[in-house]
Amino acid sequence: MDKLYIIIPAYNEEENIKRVIDDWYPIVEKHNGGGESALVIINDGSKDKTYDILCEYAKERPLLRPITKPNGGHGPTVLYGYNYAIEHGADYIFQTDSDGQTNPAEFEQFWEARGAYDAIIGNRVVRGDGKSRKFVENTVCLLLRMIFGVKVEDANAPFRLMKAELVARYIKKLPEDYNLPNIMFTTYFVHYKEKVKFIDITFKPRQGGTNSINIKKIVKIGWNALGDFHRLKKEMK
Repeated sequence: MDKLYIIIPAYNEEENIKRVIDDWYPIVEKHNGGGESALVIINDGSKDKTYDILCEYAKERPLLRPITKPNGGHGPTVLYGYNYAIEHGADYIFQTDSDGQTNPAEFEQFWEARGAYDAIIGNRVVRGDGKSRKFVENTVCLLLRMIFGVKVEDANAPFRLMKAELVARYIKKLPEDYNLPNIMFTTYFVHYKEKVKFIDITFKPRQGGTNSINIKKIVKIGWNALGDFHRLKKEMK
C-alpha cells in the first residue's frame, strides 16, 4: 500500500486544532499504508496551547505525529514537513492548512486520481477568505505567466497531493526559509511538464483563530517574491 503523509503547519491554532485532527485523522487511518502513513502537524512556534493539544491527542492516535519547531513562517514550515515526509519514506505527500478552510471530504477524488498524475492541485474557484485574497492569487498567476511562461489555475492552493519522489526532485531548488514554496512547486511542475491536474475545491472562511497574514504582510511578501521569481527563473534550465 502507498504510504500517505498529510502535512499540516499550525501556528496559534488552539481554537481550530482539535477539529483539524478530527477531520483529517480518519483520512490517514483509511489510507494507512502498512501502518506507516502519518498525519504530521507541525507547530510553528505557537504561543498558545496548540502543541499541548497535539501531544494530548497523539496519546490515543498512533498515526498523529506532533512536531514543534521555532517560528519560521508558513512556507518554511511547509518545506520542513515535506522534508520530514521524504526522509520517512512517504510515497505520497498531501498538504493542507490548519485553519479549517479546506474540506476533507474532497480528498478522495484526489487519491483516486493519483495513478494518472504526478501532482493533483486544488483550484479554489470560490474564495471564502475574501476578494482581497482572490485578487492576490490572480496577481500571482499573472506574474507566473509573465516571468515563467506558465499558465496555472491556482498556484498556491493548500490542498495538494504529490508524489514524494516528485517533491524530492524539486525541493532542493528552494532555500529552507523560502516563503512561497507551493507556488514554486506548482510552477516547476507545469514548467517541466510533469503530469499535473487541477481539481476544483471549496474554500471556506477561516473557522476560528486569528489570521497571521494581513494585507501589509502580503504586500511585503509579494514584493520580495518578485525578486525571488526572477532569481529562480535564471536558475531554471
